[in-house]
Amino acid sequence: MLLLRSLLFHALFYLVTLGLMILFSPVLILPRRWGWPVVPFWARTCLALLRWIVGLRVEVRGLENIPEGGYIVAAKHQSAWETFALLPLFASPTYVLKRELRYIPLFGWYTAKYRQIPVDRGKRSVALARMTEKASEAVAEGRQILIFPEGTRRPAGAEPRYKHGVAHLYRSLGCPVLPIALNSGVYWPRRGWTLYPGTVLVEILPPIQPGQDLHACYDQLVSVVESASDELLREAARRDPGSPVLAQVEERWRARGLVLPRD
Repeated sequence: MLLLRSLLFHALFYLVTLGLMILFSPVLILPRRWGWPVVPFWARTCLALLRWIVGLRVEVRGLENIPEGGYIVAAKHQSAWETFALLPLFASPTYVLKRELRYIPLFGWYTAKYRQIPVDRGKRSVALARMTEKASEAVAEGRQILIFPEGTRRPAGAEPRYKHGVAHLYRSLGCPVLPIALNSGVYWPRRGWTLYPGTVLVEILPPIQPGQDLHACYDQLVSVVESASDELLREAARRDPGSPVLAQVEERWRARGLVLPRD
């Protein structure tokens, strides 16, 4: 039943996404601010499908830590879940995403319309300069830059692999960094089609204020996000001890010399 529900969700996810993009395509020729509500509406619709079909809910903590204006959001990346589920939390977010996504019909047009920031991973130095330029413009407009510092999804409990791009942005833009921890990989694993019921925990941590040097920002970001994400994995183990993903998390932690308590 889990697999059938998961396949049903995946099918509806793509159908709903395509249907909404077609239905709301007139916003592509309207001013950006008029059409933006379509995006959080799409994200909330997908979250509702997850809740109704799979039984996967979300609990967000630390909303009081969200600052005003423009800043960088640096989130843990364990799953496809956070690529859409974090959108409704922010007033005017823009993702740092792979340039290739711009070439997808309809979807790519929406990313261009809402001025998401494309990155060419094959040209690192040029990509960093271009990303910094676009991010600076967005922050000046009071927008939020959503970035996954690890660059790609990492399995829940795996050794972290943070890149320094977010710290370079922090130093260049002179704005706060808002760290976000989560445990989505327990319920929506990086690979495979099966999704699991439960509650994804998201913790919005206090912002890292501007003024630190690059290395201090990087070290603090890794420390707070990893510590909080590890604690959310422990909480998942207490809440949903039967999840088969937690057995894999336990193996990864054991290899790192960590312990995942089961009671």
